[in-house]
Amino acid sequence: MRIPPRALLLLLLTPAFSPATAAQGTAPAVPASPVYTAPKIDLFKELRVISGVSITNSGDLFFIGSDARVHRTDASGTEKWFYPLGDLGRAYPVITPQGGVIAAAYDDTVYALDAAGKLQWKLKLDGDVFATPALRTDGSVIVATAGGSVTAIGPDGKALWTFKVGAPVFSSPAIAQDGTIYFGAQNNRLYALTPDGKTKWTYTAGSLVFSSPALDDAGNIYFGSSDRRIHSLAPDGTSRWSVLTGLFVNASPIVTSSGLIVVGSYDGKVYALNAEGETVWTYIAGQPVAASAVELVGGTVIVPDLGGTVHAIGPQGQALWTIPTGKKIDLSLSVSDQGNLYFVTQGGALNVIGRQRPLAVGPWTTFHARSDAWGRALTAQDTQALTLARQAAATAPLAQLKPFAPPVATTPKPGSPTATTPPKPAPPTTTTPAPPTATTPPKPTTPPVAVQPPKPATPPAPVLTPAQLAARAVTQAQVQDQQVFLPLADAAGALRLPIRTLTVRTATLDLNAERVPVNIRLFGGQPYVSLAELAGLPNVATTLVTTPTPAITLTRAGQVTTFALNVPKLVPLTHGKEYPDVLPR
Repeated sequence: MRIPPRALLLLLLTPAFSPATAAQGTAPAVPASPVYTAPKIDLFKELRVISGVSITNSGDLFFIGSDARVHRTDASGTEKWFYPLGDLGRAYPVITPQGGVIAAAYDDTVYALDAAGKLQWKLKLDGDVFATPALRTDGSVIVATAGGSVTAIGPDGKALWTFKVGAPVFSSPAIAQDGTIYFGAQNNRLYALTPDGKTKWTYTAGSLVFSSPALDDAGNIYFGSSDRRIHSLAPDGTSRWSVLTGLFVNASPIVTSSGLIVVGSYDGKVYALNAEGETVWTYIAGQPVAASAVELVGGTVIVPDLGGTVHAIGPQGQALWTIPTGKKIDLSLSVSDQGNLYFVTQGGALNVIGRQRPLAVGPWTTFHARSDAWGRALTAQDTQALTLARQAAATAPLAQLKPFAPPVATTPKPGSPTATTPPKPAPPTTTTPAPPTATTPPKPTTPPVAVQPPKPATPPAPVLTPAQLAARAVTQAQVQDQQVFLPLADAAGALRLPIRTLTVRTATLDLNAERVPVNIRLFGGQPYVSLAELAGLPNVATTLVTTPTPAITLTRAGQVTTFALNVPKLVPLTHGKEYPDVLPR
């Protein structure tokens, strides 16, 4: 099968993988050591959920379904009541302190229901409501629309004021302790409004702002932008810092209990920055991240990616476990005070992971700050109440974590960059065997799964030259998602980059005494690296030519390795799903 040259060109023409767009100040990703067995999904229900899931203190769930109804269920998804809306809705329902709910839909209308599901009021606005409303302490709500307005609605359902933005708003408003209202818009600006709806200041980013702001205890604002940056502003609107990522940041940041700003990017990485904008750790998810993270008591961060994998990340950025679902996840997990984790996969299935820790108590540890989606900074009273409510669950024992051996052999293969001598047959056991007799040789035991010692009768393969490694890599190239992948050991050998660490998702290469992380994929149980990843390595230049025959030139430290892509021998694989550039809430 012939792969069109255009498909090959995409890997170098995509800005996301250009060295110029590499994250500034990015710390090396922490290798996953050890890797833990993931918890099981305890509940899976086809409830056709399309909005985010909000949770009451008692553990009840609120969400909007594909039937254009707002539903209230118990913790297991068993329905208590529903109310029909005029259209579908994507925004998280906002749960009031009285147990009622405020829901917004694509019929330009906001609905307020009491705890029993009875309509209290509804108000039609000037456009679809994608953004989650924000609840103020006086019971009024701030609602932004795709029609380009932000409206304050009183507890009686009457509009108090309307601010005309002049551009669609998909960013969910955030309310500071002093009542200032922050939100981003499609005119590249982040707005700060006074409590009565007057402009306080605006800040212009380099591109669209889908990300919803997060606030820390000092009142600083954090948000992402399609300009590929994570921004931090002071309460007066001055820029504190911005950090460049590899692609746009549509996800909404969180601020953890320890003060880290954690947010994912479409470059497939999750960034943890301190309040000064310095990178503390970078976690490689391997797929675009559009949803907010959540932090559990104890510092574990949970975040899903668009490829459908849920990642648990330790306090130092280490991988704890992953749950691959195979279905896109573009909304944040929701966490109950009872320690249940809820997430929605493509198609609307509700998934529940039980017996975990509750949400950490901190400035903004989940989307919109709380599981009931209030969207405002915590007061001292809020913090105290949340701490007491979660105390019992927070002190409950964690489910036992059992380390397992990653299914990737870390023993160097013949010809790998770390192999300096031909491999010797591995001993049959780890203990010293008794000397064999001349007539009865010892029976070898079954070797570990990750290590396959060569048969003694087979002569060892010689160490290959970089040119031979490149040629061998060509014959084993794989194509997926319009990218070319080469065996990691062969590609690293061609560049003379030793492999220092290896997990099921990442590898660390030794580049000029600095350890550089790269994403990998497993094909047939073996690690492969994309040419795009190689092109993004520091001091490595990659050139792709298509005429007269496709070929790739790798240049590092003045050494040039050129090898042809044997296109007919490329192994085509199933292309992954393409993800939209815009995933508004």
